[in-house]
Amino acid sequence: MTNEILLICSLVFIFGCALVAYYLFGKAGLYVVTAIATITANIECLIMVDAFGMEQTLGNVFFAVTFLVTDILSENEGKREANKAVAIGIFTSLFFITVSQSWMAYIPSEKDWVMPSIEMVFSNTARMMIASLVVYVISQLFDVQLYHAWWKLTEKRSHNKKKFLWLRNNGSTLISQILNTALFTLFAFWGIYDLPTLKNIMLSSYVIFIVTSLCDTPFIYLSRLVKKARDKKAPATPD
Repeated sequence: MTNEILLICSLVFIFGCALVAYYLFGKAGLYVVTAIATITANIECLIMVDAFGMEQTLGNVFFAVTFLVTDILSENEGKREANKAVAIGIFTSLFFITVSQSWMAYIPSEKDWVMPSIEMVFSNTARMMIASLVVYVISQLFDVQLYHAWWKLTEKRSHNKKKFLWLRNNGSTLISQILNTALFTLFAFWGIYDLPTLKNIMLSSYVIFIVTSLCDTPFIYLSRLVKKARDKKAPATPD
């Protein structure tokens, strides 16, 4: 159960850090989390692990936190700020692809020992990052649009802007993750793994995203409290 325990602890830690960043730094903190998650997820997705009876990539949790960030921003700060987080993720991906690929253009010294490992990891990272970038743009923009579409619907039905947060959170993320899972698996791993493995990755990834989506709902509700605490602490100070 080592992998399972580590994944659960990672989920709580990463989602919790997103809230801490929001409390300490406001919107800027969530933008930083987006940048960190974008880079880390695209490295971790190269690592395959067995957990909960499924084979899965290790980057699933970091991918999930980017959806948590856009939902927190949509709920508390507005659609414009959520789309800004997506734009930051796009810039981060492009920046990291360029920098990481430039490392392999250098001629290492005779005493160098790390370049073979760098080449082994980052020779495949460009494909992963490009695939992630395309999928990220599609799924995240879709998620933001869907979140506000659900919000408009629930507000119209309930005549209350605050109700049904759980529905717009899960309704947008779970549908968006179908796009994210299917497109990323095909773009990133086609030709690397056989079809049965691709199906397993796709299925396990979506199951993980279902779990993470349901788990991030309490963090969305907590983000409202964080927003209130920040407003009380510095009501006249903009982020």
